[in-house]
Amino acid sequence: MRIAQIAPLWERVPPFRYGGIELVVSLLSDELVRRGHEVTLFASGDSLTTAKLESVHEQALRLDKRIKEPGVYEQMMLANVYQQANDFDIIHSHVGCAALPFTPFVKTPTVHTTHGIFTPDNEKIFRQFAWEPYISISEAQREPRLGLNYIHTVYNGIDTSAYTFQADPDQTPYLAFVGRLSPEKGPEGAIKIAKATGMQLKMAGKLDLVDRDYYNEKLAPMIDGEQIQYLGEVSHEEKVKLLAGASVTLFPITWREPFGLVMIESMATGTPVVGIGMGAVPEVIAHGKTGFVCHTIEKMMESVPEAMKLSRQTCRDYVVEQFSVNSMVNEYEKAYQVALYP
Repeated sequence: MRIAQIAPLWERVPPFRYGGIELVVSLLSDELVRRGHEVTLFASGDSLTTAKLESVHEQALRLDKRIKEPGVYEQMMLANVYQQANDFDIIHSHVGCAALPFTPFVKTPTVHTTHGIFTPDNEKIFRQFAWEPYISISEAQREPRLGLNYIHTVYNGIDTSAYTFQADPDQTPYLAFVGRLSPEKGPEGAIKIAKATGMQLKMAGKLDLVDRDYYNEKLAPMIDGEQIQYLGEVSHEEKVKLLAGASVTLFPITWREPFGLVMIESMATGTPVVGIGMGAVPEVIAHGKTGFVCHTIEKMMESVPEAMKLSRQTCRDYVVEQFSVNSMVNEYEKAYQVALYP
């Protein structure tokens, strides 16, 4: 099958550090190539892939300070994709609603993975193109009121071989938090849990410009560098080491998380996850087996000691069985068939 994959241009594929969508696109593209498909990846020019790479800019847009209008480059990329539409059997968009206006002008079907959330603004264009074939990354992500033509749900997958399993946590117990330091990810909740349990908390993640005031006003006063540590934006290897050595990973979100890649990354290393039961969390954590799904920060505090007793091998096995690259690509191939032969 001839497949076009459209990735966001803001990060390279795979991401250097932080970038869940770009990681998924990378794994999907390379596995499709391995299975014999002819894949063209439309992404930033510094992307690393076994697929044929096409780009309108030599590097990830966030790395080029000269870029003032990133949307222009996205439009250029989409124009390139749809000018070549007849060369593909199917087009797979990972760029939200951006590709929707192009689809009526070509015969090649486009499937759209909705990696993000719906907003009052983007809902308008999704409704306008509700008949397009959509793929959700969790059941919780779907918005039935929009009437979108969902053809499948495909959970994100990871290359489990890239996550070292650690049978026992580090000798000095600590809690881990990995994610953007933004209100919706719940770093304040993670700090409260650490203080209530008396455990050390190691935090790692991206700090976007838009969240700097929140960090300076809310988080910085509580980060003492001893019990509460912020490690900055870490590499993949550093992230794996951090997760693998933890007793428990905290996921105290305050929003409807569409998936939450860090949960399966943590469990792949053997570390159970305690999270707030919003969005996809109940679909990702096997409650009582690989972690606990809670509804309050206080309940998360109570669940930490119980989570520390769970089998780390069970956590690892669960991810290998349910959230591997192989499982993800199997489901995407099924979705492609549905889109091609509705």
